[in-house]
Amino acid sequence: MVSSPPATPAFLRLAAHPLRWRLLSELAASDYRVRELVELIGQPQNLVSYHLRLLRDGGLVTARRSSHDARDSYYHLDLDRCAHALAATGAALHPALRLSPARPPALGLSPHGPALSLAPPSNAPGTTPARPAHAPPTVPAPPQAASPAARRPRVLFACTGNSARSPIAEALLRHRTGGNVETVSAGSHPRRRLHPDAVAVLREHYGIDVRDQHPRHLDTVSGRRFDFVISLCDKVREAFPDFPGSPRRLHWSIPAPATDPTAMPDAAAMPDPTAMPDPTAAGSAARPGFASTGAFPRATPPGAFPRTIPPFARTAAEIDTRIHYLLPILMPQEARS
Repeated sequence: MVSSPPATPAFLRLAAHPLRWRLLSELAASDYRVRELVELIGQPQNLVSYHLRLLRDGGLVTARRSSHDARDSYYHLDLDRCAHALAATGAALHPALRLSPARPPALGLSPHGPALSLAPPSNAPGTTPARPAHAPPTVPAPPQAASPAARRPRVLFACTGNSARSPIAEALLRHRTGGNVETVSAGSHPRRRLHPDAVAVLREHYGIDVRDQHPRHLDTVSGRRFDFVISLCDKVREAFPDFPGSPRRLHWSIPAPATDPTAMPDAAAMPDPTAMPDPTAAGSAARPGFASTGAFPRATPPGAFPRTIPPFARTAAEIDTRIHYLLPILMPQEARS
């Protein structure tokens, strides 16, 4: 008797299309608007929008309304959800290819779920038992600083006021790399001081003290050479000065935590980021939390935590997650070791 062929994993069905793979590849590094993706990929806007909709329905891509122009939306690839999807794809082919969640997200939380590693499951023989769920979150120790002769990557983070998002990113990247990356932040219209909630989140949850830091203007760093220039708000992206050396420009569309009016869903209503159902199973499209095309549970918008999580903690956790995926780009040698 011939057995029925196994269903193709949902991630493979979505990512295997050449145009969708191009979209995933572009969004893996930076958030973009539709018209920018059209220019990057060289395909008609209606075709790009169609495939973006499929990726959104599949739970891999989210859209966030621009804080600079509400007529625009920025698209963001949920890399943590992609990691879980890849894990499910490997396990569908052979049990030995199953990946296991390993990275402890900041605050014990992440906007998109935990990342993955090639480590065996925590209950495998010879492994250390997982940290109990009730244990307080831990912040990994930063790596040792590079030797003075090593060329450190230079990164600039920018937002409008340089009082919350960009200084949080600056502090977290410096902490996560132990000084192996030269990082600075600035703003197009800097505030008089850092937001006290940003200072408190960094101190209480990450052990980082930035009380003596003050916002700076973009003009004060406009003549410096950077390898990466990363904007964290939509408004400042349009006001970037020219930097020498043609740095790589990335955009992380993150609302200001002090003014973001976005309503956050209740925890009970949020989909399980580890659930990877069979999209071809009968009735799966009609189940709550699934798109009509059949895919993964819809991705939670970046930063969408339960309402009990303060907005500055949500913002810091999202930035920390994005930095986690930036590190292998900044320091590829360390990522391969």
